[in-house]
Amino acid sequence: MKLVFAGTPEVAVPALDALIASGRHEVAAVVTRPDAPAGRGRRLVASPVAQRAEEAGIEVLKPAKPRDEDFLARLREIAPDCCPVVAYGALLPRVALDVPAHGWVNLHFSLLPAWRGAAPVQHAIMAGDEITGASTFLIEEGLDSGPVYGTVTEEIRHTDTSGDLLTRLAFAGAGLLSATMDGIEDGTLKAVPQPADGVTTAPKITVELAHVDWSAPALRVDRLVRGCTPAPGAWTVFRGERLKLIQVAPLPDHSDLAPGELAVGKNNVYAGTGSYAVELLWVQAQGKKPMRAADWARGVRIPSGERLGV
Repeated sequence: MKLVFAGTPEVAVPALDALIASGRHEVAAVVTRPDAPAGRGRRLVASPVAQRAEEAGIEVLKPAKPRDEDFLARLREIAPDCCPVVAYGALLPRVALDVPAHGWVNLHFSLLPAWRGAAPVQHAIMAGDEITGASTFLIEEGLDSGPVYGTVTEEIRHTDTSGDLLTRLAFAGAGLLSATMDGIEDGTLKAVPQPADGVTTAPKITVELAHVDWSAPALRVDRLVRGCTPAPGAWTVFRGERLKLIQVAPLPDHSDLAPGELAVGKNNVYAGTGSYAVELLWVQAQGKKPMRAADWARGVRIPSGERLGV
């Protein structure tokens, strides 16, 4: 088939690579979000998908909005058979959805209908799910509600951050998306409507959602930290400033600290929760680089009984 691939961040690049390497389909163009400011100089930088497409000599389309007439006219000229999508980052209007004969097929990083929305991997970790995966589905105008072509599953490890898990899903999902394109082309794959039961939503993780509640159980604190790493980063307050929590470890045998109360050993820093303590392993103070929590604690000289979140 002739394909137009839509995607923007680094997590979409493995799927684009898989489609280019398959040799079975022609990636005629790529649709991605416009260049965005990045780095200290805030210079405009092309998205990872745009950079990879340019390296491969593929036409890159960067509409401000996917309903722009110039973009729609070019899409009709290319006349793709199907448009595979991975984390494109903009809602597709009906006028664009109707262009390819086989529609737009999205690779979504959950086992639909669970975790529909912008942050499925983060919410799966934060909810304590043991299994997640990726799904390919036909895009409709509803939020991730279209019929599903296929899935792959992935175990959530007890130390996984959202970055770790998303990286694995990006590569597993790349193979799924490529196989889905093959099945659509040869007519062996039909999309199946999602069940009405089991729908959960995964809205974008805001800075407010990433704020640690020390009265919550230790496992919930750990899941929040892992789910918010690397972005937007779980955080608490220490001496009136934000302290980012990069890695913690629950300690079931350590339950003598009040919620948020700190205890400092020679090479360890502990914080109380609503159940048992967690050890702070890596933190990042405001305006500083990430550092081991023990090094941070030595620098700030924490007295007995001082608390986080105050």
